[in-house]
Amino acid sequence: MGQRRQKILITGASSGLGEEMARRFAAKGRDLALCARRLDRLDSLRETLIAQHPDITVAVRALDVTDHEAVVAVFGELRDEVGGLDRVVVNAGLGKGAMIGSGRADANLATARTNFIGALSQTEAALEIFRAQKFGHLVLVSSISADRGLPGPKAVYSASKAGVAALGEALSAELAGTDIAVTTLLPGFIATDMSAKAGDASSMTASLDAGVTAMVDAIEKESRRVALPGLKWQAIDLALRFLPNELTNRFV
Repeated sequence: MGQRRQKILITGASSGLGEEMARRFAAKGRDLALCARRLDRLDSLRETLIAQHPDITVAVRALDVTDHEAVVAVFGELRDEVGGLDRVVVNAGLGKGAMIGSGRADANLATARTNFIGALSQTEAALEIFRAQKFGHLVLVSSISADRGLPGPKAVYSASKAGVAALGEALSAELAGTDIAVTTLLPGFIATDMSAKAGDASSMTASLDAGVTAMVDAIEKESRRVALPGLKWQAIDLALRFLPNELTNRFV
């Protein structure tokens, strides 16, 4: 079990998994630094959280994670505003995409820039802060799709999330034995606006409540790598990583 992390930065916090994680950590009395492109939604969320939990601090900033200089600047500003950072949750992401070679390179490049290059920018900024203070908890939100390249319009999404998972694996190994913890989360299908737009709804889709409960539990435990929610997605994770394609194609 990791130590209590009081001051938590979450990107992509204006909707979906990021917004719900913010609500959960606010209910635990944590101070929050929230980033997203949609500042109006962050302002509304901040008002709600402060009203419900008047003892916490909530700072918000508009942020496009594909702008590296902005990421570094905003992380520094938020650290100063909330009085430090104990944990950074790299959550901002895109789910759009098109079949490669179909003339929609714009969608694929946007997803790659946001999901991987943006995640790398956030990780650079977070670890610069953590290395200076010699402690912290980095959380990378990848996806179960990191286990196996997905065909068609999800090819770049799965590739970008595989990059995030590999980054988490590398940093976990590098920072083992230090006071900087690294957690990589690989969510399966969880009901969000983004997953609905991506056509991921299925009988295997978990509710937002169940999905985020599992994510917050894994984050608080500071687990190294977790597929979630539940044993079902842990089993699928193992199958996708280790069984032959002929047996796992129905999952992708």
